[in-house]
Amino acid sequence: MSQNNNEAGLDPRAFRRALGNFATGVTVMTAAADGQRVGVTANSFNSVSLDPPLVLWSIDKRSSSLEVFERASHYAVNVLAADQIDLSNQFARPSADKFAGVACEEGAGGAPLLPDCAARFQCELHQRVDGGDHWILIGRVLAFDDLGRTPLLYHQGVYSSVLPHPRLREAQAGVPRTAFQGRLSNNLYYLMTQAVRCYQAEYQPRQMASGLRTSEARMLMVMEKDASLDTLALQQLVAMPLREIEEARANLERKGLLQVGEGGCALTPAGIDQAETLWSIAEEQQAKVFARFSSEQIETFKTVLRGLAQPL
Repeated sequence: MSQNNNEAGLDPRAFRRALGNFATGVTVMTAAADGQRVGVTANSFNSVSLDPPLVLWSIDKRSSSLEVFERASHYAVNVLAADQIDLSNQFARPSADKFAGVACEEGAGGAPLLPDCAARFQCELHQRVDGGDHWILIGRVLAFDDLGRTPLLYHQGVYSSVLPHPRLREAQAGVPRTAFQGRLSNNLYYLMTQAVRCYQAEYQPRQMASGLRTSEARMLMVMEKDASLDTLALQQLVAMPLREIEEARANLERKGLLQVGEGGCALTPAGIDQAETLWSIAEEQQAKVFARFSSEQIETFKTVLRGLAQPL
């Protein structure tokens, strides 16, 4: 039954539930003034204008952080990535120091910039508008970081993640492809690259929905059984440059998924859980793609691939 306005007014809880049907991203808004730093988890962030570059969000007039946001000349919008649920919860709960354990950079006006986000916007306060029980803070964007990570979503009171819509995948699958012609139809390298591209079209978005970069996910899956592998062994298994390996290992440690001690590296309980999730995604995709082939064909395919992976 639809909810309509009446003389008694709207039911606040029903109204909130109805608003929850609009899926949003999750941000942490930060600011600083007179040596005080504040951070608030918010899903009211939105764009306003490209020219000039304006964005907005709203803050509850009863918020304990409001005073600092009113005194601050700038604020930062930290758009959270899919693996930052804990960070979202940390800034959503009352706390004497919400920034405890968070390595921040200092942005315009001293506004804290959080690490490993999907995107960040540094804003100068442009206008404050009365919005009922909230203040609407419009900011002029001075600088931004597009970090290209899968964002965290919020829908009907729970966290969610981005996956391609099934209809989109079906439409893409139905697009006529140019037939392999001439030599291409027998060129094994070309056929392999095309096969990998098709496989990744559905698999990679699901993997990235974990909030990890592809390099981090690959490292975590490889290190699940033996996190103490040396750099040379890791290079052979993950097929990544040394710089990416070191960066991914440092990121996994910072996120609490990997710990380094005197005896070498080891996955933390959270790292083991994340690796299991990644392997589940990989195994589901493999089962789906290869369901059309017999077990004999798959074993032959594995034999060929293992042979190709060995140097001549």
